[in-house]
Amino acid sequence: MRLKNALLTGSVTALLGAISALAQQQPAVQANPTPGCASTTAQLEVNKKVAMEFFRTRGAERVALADPGYKQHNPEFKRRAAENKVSDYEEFKAAFLSQPQGQGAGPGAGPMPQRGNPFEIVTAECDIVTIVHKMLRPDPTAEGKFYEFFTFDTFRVKDGKLTEHWDGSMIPPVRRAQ
Repeated sequence: MRLKNALLTGSVTALLGAISALAQQQPAVQANPTPGCASTTAQLEVNKKVAMEFFRTRGAERVALADPGYKQHNPEFKRRAAENKVSDYEEFKAAFLSQPQGQGAGPGAGPMPQRGNPFEIVTAECDIVTIVHKMLRPDPTAEGKFYEFFTFDTFRVKDGKLTEHWDGSMIPPVRRAQ
């Protein structure tokens, strides 16, 4: 009986030890981590600033934020790069150097939502920065009203440059003439 109790106590102790070890493990924070990631709080803030600057600049200033090895995961950009037989970086340059410098819609565009800070959440881990944007769109069911929706952009930032980008974009369907 003592042997049975000792074995049972030992098994329970081992099980509790295993549960305790699992509870103390750090969760996976990045599916595609950069080896040796040990970013300081200051470095994370610099990375966030670089990613946010992408949305505050246009033209050559925006292009200057990207590294020549820039990798794009947006399918529309990828498709255009393949069609034009250029790198992701070259497509990035072509897209943003050709942007008009003015912002917003012209006169007669209809009611516009109130402007605000589109950065709802900005978070950084290692060399990855994710920005969740709060956007407003016209409500198709109530004229003159707008509804909130959220989008995201995620960047990899290395040495002060954007090196990779992900977002939720899809290639829009082709509209067929009827």
